[in-house]
Amino acid sequence: MITKRLVLVGFGNVGKALVRLLEQKRGLLRSEYGVDVVFTGIYTAHHGAAIHPDGLDALRAIEIAQAGGMLDELSQVPCRYNSGLDFIQACPGDVMFENSPVNHHTGQPALDHLKAALEKGMDAITANKGPVVHGYSVLSQLAKNQGKHFFFESAVMDGAPIFSLFRAALPGIEVRGFRGILNSCTNMLLTQMEKGDTFEEALEYGRRIGITETDPSADVDGWDAAIKVAALSTVLMGVPLLPDQVDRQGIRALTPADIDRAKAQGKRWKLVCSARREGAGVVARVAPEMVGTDSPLYSINGTSSYAQFETDTLPGLGIVESDPGPETTAYGLLADFLNTLRQG
Repeated sequence: MITKRLVLVGFGNVGKALVRLLEQKRGLLRSEYGVDVVFTGIYTAHHGAAIHPDGLDALRAIEIAQAGGMLDELSQVPCRYNSGLDFIQACPGDVMFENSPVNHHTGQPALDHLKAALEKGMDAITANKGPVVHGYSVLSQLAKNQGKHFFFESAVMDGAPIFSLFRAALPGIEVRGFRGILNSCTNMLLTQMEKGDTFEEALEYGRRIGITETDPSADVDGWDAAIKVAALSTVLMGVPLLPDQVDRQGIRALTPADIDRAKAQGKRWKLVCSARREGAGVVARVAPEMVGTDSPLYSINGTSSYAQFETDTLPGLGIVESDPGPETTAYGLLADFLNTLRQG
């Protein structure tokens, strides 16, 4: 039995769900992989940090954070760090899970956190899409040089296996394009508007159930979707894209009259993400489209997501994820961890 020391940078809903999931899977890790896990460090923006080389009580950390307390009481060493980078340098570990709040237009601070972990000899796993777009090549090469892994399954469709599918299960395949619904917030808003809500009422509903951010512009103006399109193009199609290179239009301008017009035609509005190869490049787009019952996108409602890939050998390969939450994102992180164990 070997012990893997886990480090968490960022401890929001996904980080907490990951702790619970790892506790649930502890028996499987031991029996199937011969691995036990301990949490040697947790860093948060609002609840301090804790480092314990022999392992800290991560379930207790959840209780403390939810009660608004500070994690320092769990630490064996003083934890007064000015940044996540300072924490990473001080914390012993074998695998770092990076889930801190990030600027998706720069990938920071997650990009620097992941670099620091790899340079220190840790496997680096993240649910953040920003560093995938802005640092994929650099982080992948650094991981290779260090004999470590940089994985990010949860960056686009939570726990749905997109990146690992093409990395492992579909060797030698060429992705020529894709089309789908990648932003669950806007899909939920459009579903609510079909039910009769105005755009503003749909936004308020999203805030009440915890789907919509206080500032929803990243979702409703298409930026989140554009970043995901850029990530898929960069990794799966081998053509690096930045979000501002994606032709982008959000759903803010859609009115109840537009919704009614679609209904009258037996169609629905969806914020459609797409990319296709053109020569050596990729043409990428995010924009509202009316789709009919003949489209697989028609039945993707609420917070569900869907992606359909066109390849050189498989003309249409679709992946759907229904109503994801923090637990599904946490599963993507767990899957990445298990793949580090499989690949050694």
